[in-house]
Amino acid sequence: MTLTGAASEDVLFIGLDNFVSFFADPSFMTVILNTLIFLVLSAIIGQQALGLLIALLMNKRDKNFRRLIGTLVLIGWVTPEIVVAFTFFAFFSDQGTMNAMLAAVHLEPLKWLYQYPMTSVVIANIWHGTAFSMLVFQAALSGVPQELEEAAMIDGATVWQRLWRIIMPIIKGSIMTNMVLVSLQTLGVFTLIYALTGGGPGVKTETLPIFMYHQAFVNFQLGYGTAISLILLLIGMLISIAYIRLLKVKI
Repeated sequence: MTLTGAASEDVLFIGLDNFVSFFADPSFMTVILNTLIFLVLSAIIGQQALGLLIALLMNKRDKNFRRLIGTLVLIGWVTPEIVVAFTFFAFFSDQGTMNAMLAAVHLEPLKWLYQYPMTSVVIANIWHGTAFSMLVFQAALSGVPQELEEAAMIDGATVWQRLWRIIMPIIKGSIMTNMVLVSLQTLGVFTLIYALTGGGPGVKTETLPIFMYHQAFVNFQLGYGTAISLILLLIGMLISIAYIRLLKVKI
């Protein structure tokens, strides 16, 4: 289908024209940039860093504390994506919780989904996906030999020194693996963005999956939409290959 005509009723072999059309599309750079921004802020910086931070804070704490924090974080993960989207739509709407909090401290309300749409979808996806990273890093931290940390403490190593000299080198394999997984998951996020902003306002949150949907099912250019989906698949493969090669070098 990637090699057929633009419209669903016009099945005509056109070679690689769909791919050429995508790279020549005026929206190409905007869509790619939106996808990269969403990927970096939501997965690499957001879920990865926050998941590691929560796992470190929970490490070696009492069972009740771990259970409480773990439950609160896991709620976001087990909640269906569409429910997360509508929850954050209510949170960021003009009459929503966020503006109510601003009004409580005598600040002007904001049109979050219009003025800061990318920030809104990034925050929603971080809340939805951080639990996975937390679980990965909890498992990795449980494999750090306690004897090494105790020896470092006896030698006078600070918390930061133990983190960077002992813990991080040991769990770096898990860090890279988790980065691959959350990046691929985030790259394919559709429901959350579509239900929250629809890719708008304008094209401010139109990532590759949203652009693909619009072309295939709104403009009825099924061949073009399928070509975009194949490009999305290739990007995911390139990310995986890059991470795997980097992982082999680091370990």
